[in-house]
Amino acid sequence: EIASCLVGSEMCIRDRPIIGQYPHRGTREITYMRLIAFLVGYLIIGFARFITAVRGLWPYQPPTDTQTIYFANHTSNGDFILLWATLPPRLRWKTRPVAAADYWLTSRIRTYIGRSVINAVLIDRRPEARDQDPVDQMVKALDCGASLIIFPEGKRNDTGTPLLPFKTGIFHMASKRPNIRLVPVWIENLNRALPRGEYIPVPYICTVTFGAPIHLQTSETKTQFLTRAQDAVLALSPTNAGPTNACLLYTSDAADEEDSVD
Repeated sequence: EIASCLVGSEMCIRDRPIIGQYPHRGTREITYMRLIAFLVGYLIIGFARFITAVRGLWPYQPPTDTQTIYFANHTSNGDFILLWATLPPRLRWKTRPVAAADYWLTSRIRTYIGRSVINAVLIDRRPEARDQDPVDQMVKALDCGASLIIFPEGKRNDTGTPLLPFKTGIFHMASKRPNIRLVPVWIENLNRALPRGEYIPVPYICTVTFGAPIHLQTSETKTQFLTRAQDAVLALSPTNAGPTNACLLYTSDAADEEDSVD
């Protein structure tokens, strides 16, 4: 796992953690900085697992190395950490969360975690302040070989309804890169473990359920696709019966053990 973090995968050099931010640093110094970022990331993952005892559930197929856009429900600021933690290490370090720049760039600590540790694709949610198109930013990351974690609702859902209507970004990405698979994900209970406005999490068992991949179909309209994508996420909710008899339980610990053996 350390090697996968230090060497990286297929991502462009400028988009890997650390390197693009410190072009004046030497190779050895950059390696040390990346190692520190890796250790910080592992501490964050370990803390998340300790608090939530999170389990990754793969009812349809085990995780694969195929480039993927994971799209999930959004009820807590820690959602992508939990999803990230349940991916096997060989996938985790080349999977970039898409996150709000106006949240992750508000302090030095958040900036370090957002840029150097999780290597997020940072999107400015204020249209008047943007100098880049959000979809172009995400497509650029895909073209560099990264997988993505996105939350199509666009903001945290505190309404009490299962999902907010999906924004159109996921449709535009599916249109621009139709060969990249999209995997629906349901994150359960994290809003109870880390409610809005709270900084100290409450121990609560959480699960992250990964669904069957989907693609944009030929002649499918934007409305039809967004409805189908939203239904794919809702189908993974515990309130909806799923294929539990054939469920592949893939825990974070099992993923780490598998990669350490490889």
